[in-house]
Amino acid sequence: MIRRFRNYLSPRLRAAAPAVPPGERVYAIGDIHGRLDLFSEMIEQIEEDDARRGPASTTVVLLGDLIDRGPDSAGVIDAARAWAQRRPLRVLAGNHEEMFLKSFDKVETLRHFLRFGGRETLLSYPIGLAEYQSLSLEELQQRMPQIVPAEHVAYLESLEDSVTIGDYLFVHAGIRPGVPLADQSQSDLRWIREMFIEDSRDHGCIVVHGHTICDDVEEMPNRIGIDTGAYKSGRLTCLALEGDQRWYITASASNGARGSTAGRDAA
Repeated sequence: MIRRFRNYLSPRLRAAAPAVPPGERVYAIGDIHGRLDLFSEMIEQIEEDDARRGPASTTVVLLGDLIDRGPDSAGVIDAARAWAQRRPLRVLAGNHEEMFLKSFDKVETLRHFLRFGGRETLLSYPIGLAEYQSLSLEELQQRMPQIVPAEHVAYLESLEDSVTIGDYLFVHAGIRPGVPLADQSQSDLRWIREMFIEDSRDHGCIVVHGHTICDDVEEMPNRIGIDTGAYKSGRLTCLALEGDQRWYITASASNGARGSTAGRDAA
């Protein structure tokens, strides 16, 4: 797979394997979706891995969809904010964060949000199930600013749409093929799927993304997908990069066991 991967790279990248700048180390974490248990385990594993590998300028990138579907979205937001106090953390906005924020103002968006995991997000805040079930959609929308801390709303509003480090572009969903990065729409960065996933052309960089669930990491010539469906599979995946090296870290809830770290060389 690695040799085939290099053959499809652009002329600029064929001379050397895709890499992050010297002295830098990057950890990119896929869609967390309210799984605070897996996120906490991943934080521990990354901290141990980073310390074991020695000094570097380390950046962690969360690929978006921190919330919805899993049981503790509020806890995930708190954990991400706390982790950012200890190390450089870049966090992308996913389509679920977008829906959550728009739900405060648009009833129809709230209806859609609740159907796709927003119910679990709201129940991770101080509102009981009995009260939640007793409220109309309009009443629930009026209740939201009372139960969701303003600092959580401000945090989600501050999230980024893309991060570029070396030869890697980190986005939530993907990019529209053939469109320069500077011209990409926010909607595509957060929502695109088949048009990006099925496109095999060279993007001029390796796009690292979540959003589209796969059974295992999808390492393709032009992209790397690392959304392994944490909320239902019990597996949260992280891609780690240093120089032209790649390795993966998995936080797993199966049998209460820790995930494993697997190495892979991109060269």
